[in-house]
Amino acid sequence: MQNKRENFLNTKRDAWVEINLGNIENNILEFKKITDGKKILAVVKADSYGCGSVMISPILLASGVDMLGVASIDEGLQLREAKFDCPILVLGAAPVWSFDYAAQHNIELSVFTQEHLEACKIAYQKTKIKPKVHVKIDTGMNRIGIPYFEAVDFIKKIQSLDFIDLKGIFTHFACAEEEKETKIQVERWNNVVENVDTKGLLLHIQNTAGVISKFNVKSNMVRIGIGLYGYNPDLQPQIKNELKLKPVVNLKGRITNIHTMPKGGGVSYGHTFKADKDIKVATVPIGYADGVSRKLSNKIYGFLNGKKIKQIGNITMDQMMFDITGIDAKNGDIIELLNDEITLDEWAKILNTINYELMCRLKVRLARVYTR
Repeated sequence: MQNKRENFLNTKRDAWVEINLGNIENNILEFKKITDGKKILAVVKADSYGCGSVMISPILLASGVDMLGVASIDEGLQLREAKFDCPILVLGAAPVWSFDYAAQHNIELSVFTQEHLEACKIAYQKTKIKPKVHVKIDTGMNRIGIPYFEAVDFIKKIQSLDFIDLKGIFTHFACAEEEKETKIQVERWNNVVENVDTKGLLLHIQNTAGVISKFNVKSNMVRIGIGLYGYNPDLQPQIKNELKLKPVVNLKGRITNIHTMPKGGGVSYGHTFKADKDIKVATVPIGYADGVSRKLSNKIYGFLNGKKIKQIGNITMDQMMFDITGIDAKNGDIIELLNDEITLDEWAKILNTINYELMCRLKVRLARVYTR
């Protein structure tokens, strides 16, 4: 008879990430309330921030998302191989030698240099397919993009070429939470789109923070990233977020060992935790190789049987320990490290980083379990 635990997880390891698909649906519906009917591009780069792009894209598309955004052609090809036929845009810079792959697989590219245009011509000559492109404009992010003061001429040039299919124009907010900086970017953006023919084009400038901040911009599509997964970007306190977003990711592990440690005993490498009384210690097979930073040692909590428990001792590569004194527990019981009460925002505050980074850190060796 097959073990029930094995059947549930389809993994031989007692640690996993649960992805709540119902919460993804909820989050999309929340954004639809404030996007004024604009199309939605769902950002699924980095394997949907670690949530599994192939697994969650059907939910995104069924919930009304119009396009998927990836970081590379390889990520786009993965979705095409999984039989997704929706529009896919590579948001980053793709190598020019790969443009023909994009054309052949109907993957849209970001272009912003003369070299990109020449690569499009070569791809067209090779495949007889016009590469579909979006012009990326640098309005102040200073990362990639055609400088805003050169963008009008660049776009008009593309529109005169017969070997490129221009699908959209976009830029990216650098400081969507700061009104002064964002107004400068919006003015630069408006100056471009008001001086080119935008008929039939997708115009997108707002990321998650830009949507929440409710800047008045000339656009017909928004790009939602971290918000899809239930987290807010860093925002100034005066920016009111009325969305009822639900975190999508839970992190869980089963207890592999329980023992009593006497007063004065130390836990893990370096004995950074020493007991001031007899305590009961539980171990779970999750460590920094799974993306839980060692710098979180002795600073985070979990839940066991509905009770909050403290993580103790240095987090090791594959394991960590908890003080479960006073709790009735046995090997195989589940400790939750992330849930609706303990979120990545708490970890990010401790580490002085952002929730985006920590979500992407949860490594692929943690099995993904999809729930509703």
